[in-house]
Amino acid sequence: MASSETEAARGLLNAAAVRERAHEMLDLALAGQVQGWRVDLDRLPDTARFAAGVIRDQYPDLKVPFHARWRHFVFQGRDLWAEMSARLDDADARARAAFDLAIVSVLLDAGSGPGWRYRDAPLGIEATRSEGLALASLRMFEAGAFSDRDDQPLRADAAGLIELSAAALAEGFQVADDNPLAGLEGRASLLNRLGAQAVARPDLFAMADSPRPGGLYDAIRKCSVDGRLAAPVILEVLLEALGPVWQDRLTLGGVDLGDTWRHPALKRDDATDGLVPIHKLSQWLSYSLVEPLMDAGLEVTDLDGLTGLAEYRNGGLFLDMGVVALTDPADGEKSWPVSDPMIVAWRSMTVALLDRIAPLVRDELGVTPDEMPLASVLEGGTWAAGRRIAATKREGGGPPLTILSDGTVF
Repeated sequence: MASSETEAARGLLNAAAVRERAHEMLDLALAGQVQGWRVDLDRLPDTARFAAGVIRDQYPDLKVPFHARWRHFVFQGRDLWAEMSARLDDADARARAAFDLAIVSVLLDAGSGPGWRYRDAPLGIEATRSEGLALASLRMFEAGAFSDRDDQPLRADAAGLIELSAAALAEGFQVADDNPLAGLEGRASLLNRLGAQAVARPDLFAMADSPRPGGLYDAIRKCSVDGRLAAPVILEVLLEALGPVWQDRLTLGGVDLGDTWRHPALKRDDATDGLVPIHKLSQWLSYSLVEPLMDAGLEVTDLDGLTGLAEYRNGGLFLDMGVVALTDPADGEKSWPVSDPMIVAWRSMTVALLDRIAPLVRDELGVTPDEMPLASVLEGGTWAAGRRIAATKREGGGPPLTILSDGTVF
């Protein structure tokens, strides 16, 4: 039994499984079989036009970069990571350092909450939400906060991550009574577990160095064929490598399922009955590792093999634009745990709706999928559009639903 369950579990640890079950969830909702939600696809064209307009505003030449963490390290026209990484003169060393930074920073990227700010003295700015979290993590990385080697600050390694305390993270992120950060303890614990996992899996994290997140660069590069690497492979390596770092998540056949949840509408006749894989942070991280791999000389293919991201900006766009709606408006006033079927359905449908809106956005702009892959539609359009409409509907621009975050999902 264990072996069949293990095989079934591994079948959920890929982008194709996320996409298949997301579209099934959407189809069920369209048929009125997902409790709490209704869907109006007639509103999708207007939503696509809105997203396309946001792209035109931000990228008049329609050359939209990928949706990746690197966008959040650019301030005042300066690419802060490019400036820092120029200190490393070896391509592989730069790639490992980029992996270290991206992995740590993305894992710290869950929603900050509405009251948190990061004040950066060198730039003289105040940043919030994803940009603030990115800048805070970058400054900690620059200072060597995640490294156990005094002579190598631009790295994260197992020892440094295992020793990182919530107090040190709070100091780096300027957390105070009047500047609270949601899920602080959860974020610190997540990085502690990342360090422990790096030690536990030297085959993935220590192929060319001591155990460190950046060791995954070597593990992923090893999967390339003739200098080419399919983007979904990045996710599959990450899900195997990072599965045990997620606390109190579902397991099946001894396999950690990560960002996978239960919903009664999804029926199967095997051990995966009711299971909905989403893998948002891992896919966000996969997108963020594409550019370091390309910079190191690999050709990354099949970028659209990854899925859209089920987070509150994309999901909020569809809810705020009326593509999806709560059957009971009172549910919008409640606070929801991420494991609740209401939130699982919302996140899963978001993935499917992103697949549906992407070609509509491209049609509005007159571009091809090669010219604007899904990763660029996310960056220029849906994510930014979700933020823009949220700002018009709610003070502070927060999400349309209140999620009880542990600092590791949204």
